[in-house]
Amino acid sequence: MTTAHPADPAAGAAPAVGRVPWPAVTAFVLLACGSAWLVTLPLWLGEGLASPLSGLLLPLMMFTPALAAVIVGFAFRMPATGRLRFLGIWPLRPAGRFVLFLVLGLVLPIVVIVLTALVAGALGLVRLDLIGFSGFAEQVAAATPSGVPLPPIGVLAAIQLLALPVGAVVNSVLAFGEELGWRGWLQTALLPLGPWPAVLLTGAIWGVWHAPIILLGYNFGRADVTGVLFMVGGCLAWGVLLGWLRIRSTSLWPAVIAHGSLNAAGGLVLILAAAGQTPDLALVGALGVVAWLVVAACVAVIALLRQFRVGSPPEPSSHVRHNRATATATAAAGDSAPAADQASRGEDR
Repeated sequence: MTTAHPADPAAGAAPAVGRVPWPAVTAFVLLACGSAWLVTLPLWLGEGLASPLSGLLLPLMMFTPALAAVIVGFAFRMPATGRLRFLGIWPLRPAGRFVLFLVLGLVLPIVVIVLTALVAGALGLVRLDLIGFSGFAEQVAAATPSGVPLPPIGVLAAIQLLALPVGAVVNSVLAFGEELGWRGWLQTALLPLGPWPAVLLTGAIWGVWHAPIILLGYNFGRADVTGVLFMVGGCLAWGVLLGWLRIRSTSLWPAVIAHGSLNAAGGLVLILAAAGQTPDLALVGALGVVAWLVVAACVAVIALLRQFRVGSPPEPSSHVRHNRATATATAAAGDSAPAADQASRGEDR
């Protein structure tokens, strides 16, 4: 199998220059964050998250990192060539590794969020009802007009849980808008710093990017700097996991499906909580403190297994291998020609 230096864009890992293009990175961050504020400006000038426009503007905000990646990519020619490979969009091979990491991207966030709820329950941070789903029953009753018959609450809860993979795929459409920017362009551009600095810095910027909606009370109900700090913490934790999927697979798509899975399963604790509970999502939610600890444990296992490394680049296609072999043979012949000419001239003398 052909190998490549981690700084080679053919590895889907980092720019060929082998150093961070800081002007392009700065422009990307300013564009992504600035356009997020611009998109959400009508919410700030109007009714906040209660505005009927929020259902349109929040999904639109998720595409601002992709917009920044496209603009900066062409304006700074970063990268100059091989853009799809640089972003991790293509190729989708080796097929076995690609499918393996897609499955991991789908399953891992759901497992982490379930473990988060169980650990939070064990710590007494939330009271769970894993049999009667009494808290979920309260939510369903409050949202259902009186007199409308409903199936048993256990059946409804089971449907919600079984639908998580479908929800993950659906949510991945919007998650692609973020991941193209974060794990596709930004993290790849930062990889010359090393895998750990790249994923941590990307995660921190990802968290700050959420500020326009967090300061409106989104996610944690804390419309102040503490809400932003909780979001940065959550994005740092999940950013390592999503960043690892991107680096290890050399493909963007496992991170996309993982982001979609995270969004689909994010409210799981509300289904598992007992009646009368109002879970503090900053502590027990998918982006809360307990989730940070669970993600950290998963990352520790990955690191101990020495899996936190850049995956091998895909094997080039047959015509690429042929062209490389031809170029190598031509170069070798060219190098030998002067020596042959010199020997010939020596014989003439």
